[in-house]
Formats: sequence, C-alpha cells, structure tokens
Amino acid sequence: MHLAAITLSPLDWSFLIGFLVIALGIGAYVAKKSGSSSSEFFLSGRHMPWWLLGFSMVATTFSTDTPNLVTDLIRKNGVAGNWAWWAFLITGVVTVFFYAKLWRRTGVLTDLELYEKRYSGPAASFLRGFRAIYLGVIVNIFIMAAVSLAAIKIGETMLGWNQYQSVIIAMVVTVIFSSLGGFRGVILTDFILFIIAMVGSFGAAYFAVTHEAVGGLANLFAHENVSDKLSLFLPAGESGFAAFAGLLMVPLLVQWWSTWYPGSEPGGGGYMAQRMLAAKNENHAVGSVLFFQIAHYAIRPWPWILVALASLVIYPTVGDIQAAFPEATNVANDSGYSAMLVFLPHGWLGLVLTSLIAAYMSTISTHLNWGASYVVNDFWKVYVEPDASERKLVWVARLATVIMMVLAAIVAFNLDSAAKAFNVLVGLGAGTGSVLMARWFWWRVNAWSEIVAVIAAALVAIFFNFTSMGLAWSESLGTWGIAVQVAIVTLAWVGATLATAPTDLATLKSFIELANPGGLGWKHVKKEIEDKGETFNITAEPINFPIALLATLAGCFLVYGLLFATGYFLYTDYLLFGVWLTIAIVSGLTVKFCWSKLVSSSS
Repeated sequence: MHLAAITLSPLDWSFLIGFLVIALGIGAYVAKKSGSSSSEFFLSGRHMPWWLLGFSMVATTFSTDTPNLVTDLIRKNGVAGNWAWWAFLITGVVTVFFYAKLWRRTGVLTDLELYEKRYSGPAASFLRGFRAIYLGVIVNIFIMAAVSLAAIKIGETMLGWNQYQSVIIAMVVTVIFSSLGGFRGVILTDFILFIIAMVGSFGAAYFAVTHEAVGGLANLFAHENVSDKLSLFLPAGESGFAAFAGLLMVPLLVQWWSTWYPGSEPGGGGYMAQRMLAAKNENHAVGSVLFFQIAHYAIRPWPWILVALASLVIYPTVGDIQAAFPEATNVANDSGYSAMLVFLPHGWLGLVLTSLIAAYMSTISTHLNWGASYVVNDFWKVYVEPDASERKLVWVARLATVIMMVLAAIVAFNLDSAAKAFNVLVGLGAGTGSVLMARWFWWRVNAWSEIVAVIAAALVAIFFNFTSMGLAWSESLGTWGIAVQVAIVTLAWVGATLATAPTDLATLKSFIELANPGGLGWKHVKKEIEDKGETFNITAEPINFPIALLATLAGCFLVYGLLFATGYFLYTDYLLFGVWLTIAIVSGLTVKFCWSKLVSSSS
C-alpha cells in the first residue's frame, strides 16, 4: 500500500487558518497587558480561576507527541503499556491534596524561587541558577524537541512535508504567539485549544474504528493483531505474576514518587506549579489540579487508544507504515497515529489537523513561557542584572523564547522516536522526585540534597541510555531498570543530606511561617525554636494528613475507576464496567467529603 500525501480542501484550510488567526489575535490583544511586568508575563497577575487553569493544564499536557507515544506503547505492549504514564496519576493526586495549597502560600514567581526560601547559603543560590539553566533551558529544549518530532511525523505522513518545513512553520507561528501574549495569552488560548483538541481526537477515533478494513469496535477487538493487546493490566501476549509485576509494580510502587517528569513532578513543580501560583487563592489552586487529573487520565486516553489499536489492523508493522509513506524519513511505531489520519474525510481532516497544531502550540507555548520564566527570574535577575527594569525583563523573556525555540528545532532533527525521548526524560528525573516531595516535610533536606540528586540522575541516565554497557544492562533489567536508577540516585542524595550541614534555623523558621506544611518532619525545628524562647507567626493551617491521605486514595480510585469503566464499556464487559463505575462513584463521594474538610475558609 502506497499512500500519497493528502491534499487539503478549502474547508480544511479554513479550519487551520481560522484557528491561527484566533490564536495570534489573542496574543496581540493581551500583549500590552502581558508586557507590563514580569509578574503579568509569567503569572497573569495571580488572578486566574481554577477552571481556566485546569483547562490550561490539560491542554498543555495534550502535546502533539502524546498520541504518538500512546500509539508506540500500545503497538509494543498493548493497552497495558500505558501504565508507563498512567502511574503518574498518583503523583498528580498527591499534589492535589498535599502540595497545591503549599505552593500557593509561598507567593513565589517561579518554583525555583522557593530554593532561597527553603534553603540557605551559597548552595541555595547556586541551586537556583543551576536548575534555571538545566531545567529551563537544557531539559526544556529536549522536551520541546520531542514534541516537535511529532510535528515532523505529522507533516511527513499527512502533508508530504520534509522535517524542515514542518518544524519551521510550526515554530514561527508558535514563537510569535508565545512572545506576544505571555502567560495570559497561553491560558486564554489553551481553553480554545482543549476544545478543538478533544473534538479532533474523538473524530480521529471514530473514523479509525469505522474504516472499512477495521469494521467497527467488535471486529477491531476480535482482530488477530489486536485481541492479545486489550488487557489493561498485562503486556501483550503475556500472563502470570512476573509479567504483571514487570509492567505495573515498578510504575505503581517506584516511579510515581521517585521520578520527575514534566507535568507530573512529584510535589508539583515546573509549569504545573506556575499555574498553581497563578491561581486566585489556595482553593482555586487545589481545584485546578484536581480537574486536570480527571480530564487528563479519565477522559482523554481512549480515543488515542482506539486509533492506536486500529493502526495495528491497517499497518501491522513499522515496515507497512514505511511502505505506505516511502518519502518519510522518521518512521517508527509512533508514526502509526498520524498514518491513520490520512483516511479522514475533508472537513474532519482540517479539524483534526488543526487539533494537532493546537496541541503543539499549547505545549510549546507553555514550555517557552515556563523556560523563559526561569531564565529571567532565576538567572538573569539573580546573576546578570539584579536591577533590571520590568520592561527589560519582559524583553529578555521574549528573546529567550525565540532562542529556545530555535535550539529545540535543531535537536528535533536528531530524534527518531517518541518512546525513546520519553525514556530519556524519565531517566533524567529518576530518583529526584523523592527529594522534591521530602523538602516540604523533612527539615533535614538541604540544597545539597537537590544538587546531588540532579547531577546523579543525569549521570545515571547518560550511562543507561547512551553507553554500550548501560544499554546492555538496561535491556537485561527491562522495566526494573528505572528502579535501579532510582535506588542509586536516592542513596546519593540521602547520603549527601546527612553528610552536609542543615539549612540554618532562621530560614527553616521563616519557611514554616510561610507555608506551614505540618507533620512530624518539622518537630525538631519547632522544638529548637521553642527552646530558644521564640514564637512562630503562623496564619495558615497545616495539612490535615489523615484526611489528605484518604482524599488521595479516593481520588486515585475515582480517576482509575472512570478510566477502566470506560474501557470495559467499550469492550462490552458490562460486569467489570459496573464494578469500576461503582468504585468511581463511591470514591467521588469520598473526595467530596474530604474536600469539605480540607477547604480553606480563609481563601
């Protein structure tokens, strides 16, 4: 089968051009307000409601490479392969009930600013600047490159564009929009992007399942290429505890708390923290993150899953995809998603293509704004020009936006697989998640804890992903490889913590007064302060640990219940559909009860 690049009709072009005009129009409309100060450019004045922030979180994490990654995982390991990212739900729900309030209380402009409120000494200042460049520039560029790789594959399979055409066109539009509108433009446009992206993903799933070679859901699930890939808990073609443990136990027991991943940072952070910091108050911060967990994990996955499964019928192997698109140069399993979109009728084709462009712009614009916030607030203001005017800082942010986009495009030309990029990112964050969570609740964590964790994780990731010995070990360890990386990094940062001096008492006292996390981990500090005859000036209530823990468990079962109930309904297994739906309903009522106990009356 040899498929020619599709030709867009005037209706298709109207969707594309109309969306781009709206996006650029919003950017231009809010440009003056966003450019008035760095706080406006990066946090929109901290007046955003939970629902708008929640939509933005969902839109941002629906990047162009997300359906490609899902397709890659399913074509290799079946539906259960999604546990590689489904496990991060636990991370997100923990953030909802334990950390969202704390972030909003800090009043920082970026999450990195927290370092000099939580830690002390030269190490704290170094950590802030180091993370600004490492995360905000280096890792951020790699993330944007992975997203741009998906744009390349869509351009190759759907439009017959080469990699340079796809990235340059997408880059120019996005960087203009991002540099103009700042965070306010990103947030407002994300609301539109989410709606377009969801309509597009459901449309893509409908036409994939009703393709004449697929023949509907029943025929799809019964097809020999698909039937062994439907389990939600076991990898394709495998059974037994070993297979179950290898696929689920590592993500559920290790990965969710130990691994930093953009959008799923343990304890919050990155652009998720940026949105919590932009909320009207603590309750809006909590509500935005809870909305995101439900939409991201329970609503969005199944349209992508259905397209991925249908691709196995049309293109059983990577060779079949390559044969259908001989001019494409970046073909892999993740190309299966965009390869299915060429069968869309005109109108829907334009809408789905627009939804993918919307997803790309949403993710890239967020990462550009987030990365620029680090460059400006945590590097330029601290190390280069502390007395810079607000106008100057905004222009530095805009210049950083352009430079990072250009570098991301260059890196994208050297990537070939969404799954490989995902594995590298997970590896770079393996073992660092635990210190990001512990710093809020254990007084002994200091700046050196994080410095050692980041450096150790980077070195271990490089070894396992880019050296012959490390690659051999990684292949032999399989899914347990991440657990090994986590163990090495965790031992390194805990050892560094105990071997170095703690944060000074005055800084710890100030942090308790600012955030008041509560818990036994601060008992030592409180006793020292009391022994000195000093008192705390605390206005915020500490986290209610028993209720927050119950809410976390209920929140996880609520979202997983909805996710699995949807799956079993599609599979026509109505007994399991009923079981998981019941679990979701009971869990939802429990979350509602806990919310009434956790809500801040002062917010």
